[in-house]
Amino acid sequence: MVREEITREATIGQLLDELVGSIPQQEAVVYADRDFRLTWKEFGETVDRAAKGLMALGVQKGEKVAVWATNVPHWVTLQFATARIGAILLTININYRNAEIDYLLRQSDCENIFIIDGYRDTDYVKTLYELLPELKALPRDSLRSERYPHLKRVLFMGPEKHRGMYSWNELMSMSVQVSEEEYRRRQASLSTYDVVNMQYTSGTTGFPKGVMLTHHNITNNGYWIGHNMDLGHRDRVGIPVPLFHCFGCVLGVMACLNHGATMVILERYDPVNVMMSVEGERCTAVYGVPTMFIAILEHRLFHKFDFSSLRTGIMAGSPCPVRTMQECVERMNMGQVTIVYGLTESSPGMTQTRFDEPSLKRKCSTVGQALPGIEVAVIEPETGRHLGPGEPGELCCRGHNVMRGYYNMPEETAQAIDGEGWLHSGDIGTVDADGYYAVTGRLKDMIIRGGENIYPKEVEDFIHHMEGVKDVQVVGVPSKKYGEQPGAFIILRPGVSMTAEDVQDHCRGQIAFYKVPKYVHFLEDYPLTASGKIMKYRLREMAAQLWPEV
Repeated sequence: MVREEITREATIGQLLDELVGSIPQQEAVVYADRDFRLTWKEFGETVDRAAKGLMALGVQKGEKVAVWATNVPHWVTLQFATARIGAILLTININYRNAEIDYLLRQSDCENIFIIDGYRDTDYVKTLYELLPELKALPRDSLRSERYPHLKRVLFMGPEKHRGMYSWNELMSMSVQVSEEEYRRRQASLSTYDVVNMQYTSGTTGFPKGVMLTHHNITNNGYWIGHNMDLGHRDRVGIPVPLFHCFGCVLGVMACLNHGATMVILERYDPVNVMMSVEGERCTAVYGVPTMFIAILEHRLFHKFDFSSLRTGIMAGSPCPVRTMQECVERMNMGQVTIVYGLTESSPGMTQTRFDEPSLKRKCSTVGQALPGIEVAVIEPETGRHLGPGEPGELCCRGHNVMRGYYNMPEETAQAIDGEGWLHSGDIGTVDADGYYAVTGRLKDMIIRGGENIYPKEVEDFIHHMEGVKDVQVVGVPSKKYGEQPGAFIILRPGVSMTAEDVQDHCRGQIAFYKVPKYVHFLEDYPLTASGKIMKYRLREMAAQLWPEV
């Protein structure tokens, strides 16, 4: 097993130059649903035009360039173009509404924002006009806003023209105003330790925080993520996960960049489109959160598609049900599928299973070993003591993946990264004697029933094996007598009928009595974040309403 600790001392632009020079005619970016294709040479040229266009507009090194868009063509172009000129790509959750955009624009001191027409029932253009009435009154090169004093430009990611905004076509045409010498000077001024990306955490608790990540953070993370999947320039990686999230723009884009793999991108997640892209483009890898894979495996058209080209991929974002992993291996030909564990603040990966992991049990029930160059420890939250094999504590890491910090939030940064450089994940986990880590729950998700600790994932994995259960989430329900009782929210497979008593009977005698769900409720869907994570805090709120304290 290769364990060399390579550290990439290169900017994103320098890695792109390597691919343009070595595999210019290989496809870099593909959208199968509209036959949009760019080779690495064509992609590099497109990136250069966009980067020069940004410079012509006056975008300076260190300025934030926000992108509020689904995975549209040229999203990745913008990611590389900003990196080329030392700007900071600020990714925005596609489900944000007025209040959240208002908060982000103010908190981030954002200077530029790219938008599309909208997503679902949110009109992005209308939202910007409501927040920025000056857009319709001032010349677009003279934008001044009292509410957003840093904001200089609004751009539309398409050919359409909107008052006060530059179009994508106009941006590209302005590239001729910047000389090659000026462009090269800008690139020569960059450091691999410059901040290149800002991502706002999902904000499931408290206000969202802007995570600052450097070239060094995400290029190294991308290298090792791809290394552990055995990616190479012949691989074609299906990326249906949001690019605004680390899963898409780092685990996806940066892994492909480091290993010369082709990015097969979907604008929006749809199980049929994923299956069509895998078959049509002969993808060798595909990414998704567990809920995405479950939707594919359960789809009525699943049997009509050919998955023989697949071998690997990533399942991440939330704990993976063992049964789902087994089905991906057996039914989707993903024998070399990997799990990545981490968080946005860790760029995002800190541990990963490898493509050649011989143990199916470890592949299914752990999140792998620490990535090279990264230390991972299980630490007792109360004392800071480093714990040994089998002892549950908070998963923490330090190394080349740890964020620069939260933008303009020094206190929150100090809470997340301690004085010894350990990034605290807020997740509870264990490590075995061979260095394989397992995640058992969140610090705030852990259920304490009468002094007994209950880790939700343990109960979830047990119930998952019950015939007819499609998915299950276990949360703590307030109890006057015990403090908390476990409650299970279950999604059944189509046509299955089940009662709460059936679930409890299945558990009794098989797991400790205090782990048996006191309450069971059946749902059709879980509340999800835009990146597909299940919002357990919403389930806890629902539980408190369904079952008042007794």
